[in-house]
Amino acid sequence: MNPIILVVGARPNFMKIAPIQKELDERKIPNILLHTGQHYDDNMSKVFFDDLGMKEPDIYLGIGSGSHATQTAKVMVEFEQVCRQYDPSMVVVVGDVNSTLACSIVCAKENIPCAHVEAGLRSFDRNMPEEINRILTDTVADILLTPSGDGDENLLKEGVAQSRIFRVGNVMIDSLHSNLKIAESSNIQKELQIDGNYILITLHRPSNVDDRKVFSRIISSIECIAENIQIVFPMHPRTKKMAMEFQLYERIEKIPGMIITGPVGYLDFVSLMSKSVLVLTDSGGLQEETTALGIPCLTLRENTERPVTLTEGTNQIVGTDKELIVAAAKEVLSGGGKKGKIPELWDGKTAGRIVNVLLEYLN
Repeated sequence: MNPIILVVGARPNFMKIAPIQKELDERKIPNILLHTGQHYDDNMSKVFFDDLGMKEPDIYLGIGSGSHATQTAKVMVEFEQVCRQYDPSMVVVVGDVNSTLACSIVCAKENIPCAHVEAGLRSFDRNMPEEINRILTDTVADILLTPSGDGDENLLKEGVAQSRIFRVGNVMIDSLHSNLKIAESSNIQKELQIDGNYILITLHRPSNVDDRKVFSRIISSIECIAENIQIVFPMHPRTKKMAMEFQLYERIEKIPGMIITGPVGYLDFVSLMSKSVLVLTDSGGLQEETTALGIPCLTLRENTERPVTLTEGTNQIVGTDKELIVAAAKEVLSGGGKKGKIPELWDGKTAGRIVNVLLEYLN
């Protein structure tokens, strides 16, 4: 059997590929781990390989930064050569980054079966580059592996044949389950001198950090919430760059109880998240992980491609409206807020179901 190529490109991909690779290895199915290098900073990627116990990538394309067109085109050119050299039996892409789309298009052109993990998710906001990546990847991929029922419904409405859709559950929760106990040994709270309850914040989407008014409004909300509780803010490099450019960084630093860090490793981050009393985020993955752990989450966006975290989980959409953010946070901190449940198939066994589907297709 020719190898299955597993593609990672950016930080969120690693948690999704790690359990799949482990499952393939345990079943002695040949596989190649390919890192496109879309995220090339060690703090943004290498530390995740170490924390997740993943082997070093077999192939590293070293694509680096650039516009969406530049990045996508570079991945396509390099990945086409890889496919012609290794003649994979299948390619597995995950999530919704530029690497996901680029590799799926190459597969379609080269007649290589392609499986998309986390298929069918839709925010219905075409201003998000990720939404375009999701739609196009699902159009050309052969096997669409969905995390929840809404994914199936979205694909069927788009005219996708039922025979291409497989609901397998959420593979990110596999990584979370398998690393939760390990993360308990993290000393990150001690290192950051966190004392008592705290709120965790992540912020990186261009719609939030590239607009000075929006960014400033979110900071104003945090200033109101931070009166009686510590705030931990692992700051994405892009967010820090824009905060400096807009002259907002010093204002963030001066918020009482504010603890700013750079990007932290996966295990440290899981520790920070699992022990927080509230998460404020614009990350899709965090909406899922907080739902799996029963931690209240306020999403600083106008929409989400993960509606199951709203209908069943602990997530609430608050956008960037200061009054909504502050009111929702204060309700949670006073003991109220939304109580959720864990969605079906978010059980830590998704990778096994994924590999079963892949092997059935190949056989």
